[in-house]
Amino acid sequence: MELTINHTTKTFEVLPESLEALIAMELPEKKKGIAVALNNRIIPQSFWAETFLNNKDSILIITATQGG
Repeated sequence: MELTINHTTKTFEVLPESLEALIAMELPEKKKGIAVALNNRIIPQSFWAETFLNNKDSILIITATQGG
């Protein structure tokens, strides 16, 4: 199974169950300052747990950084 994450294709034996599970895998140390788009649609954090992933989905993950 494949997902495109930030324009890079990643192969998974089994897709993560939800967008929340994917974020936990990709950014385990980061809890705040994350924005996610699934197939060019922004998904609010309150919906990550109930947003299921499909083969060939495209995910864009943006993280806030400190500084100016």
